[in-house]
Amino acid sequence: MLRCGRITAYQRFARNEALHAAELAQLEEVAAEWRARLMDISWFIRMLNESIARQANQEDGCTGRFWEGRFKSQALLDERALAVCMAYVVLNPIRAKMADTPETSDHTSIQRRIWAARDGKQPHQLFPLVGNPREPMPVGLPFQLQDYLELVD
Repeated sequence: MLRCGRITAYQRFARNEALHAAELAQLEEVAAEWRARLMDISWFIRMLNESIARQANQEDGCTGRFWEGRFKSQALLDERALAVCMAYVVLNPIRAKMADTPETSDHTSIQRRIWAARDGKQPHQLFPLVGNPREPMPVGLPFQLQDYLELVD
C-alpha cells in the first residue's frame, strides 16, 4: 500500500491532496488493475467462491477449495445435450432416494410438467417445450413435451 506516514496515498488522493509523480503512477496502475477485475466475471466468481469457501470451511472444520470435486461445468452445445442435462437434473431426487418416481418428486419442474400434461397443457411457470426448431422459432425449448417426458421416464 502507498503510505506517507499513517495516511495512504489513496486517502490523500481522495482528499485532493498533492501526490508525487511516482505515487500517481502507482495509483493509476492499481486503478487500471481494479477496472480490469471489475469487468472480469471469472475474477468475480473467484472472489465470491473464496469468501463462501472460507465460511463453509470454518463451519465444517476443514480446509480446501469449496467447489473442489463437488461440481463440474459442461458446455451444452446442442438440443440433445440440453435435453439430457434437463433429464439428469430432474432425476436427481430419484437418485437421492427423495422420491420414487418423477411424478412424486415434489418441487421439481418434471412434476409440474407431468401434472400439466395430464390436462393437455404446459405449466405457465416454466419455459414451454415447443417442439423442433423452425422459422420463426417460437419462444421455448426445442423439444416436444411428450418426447421429453419419455426421455425422463
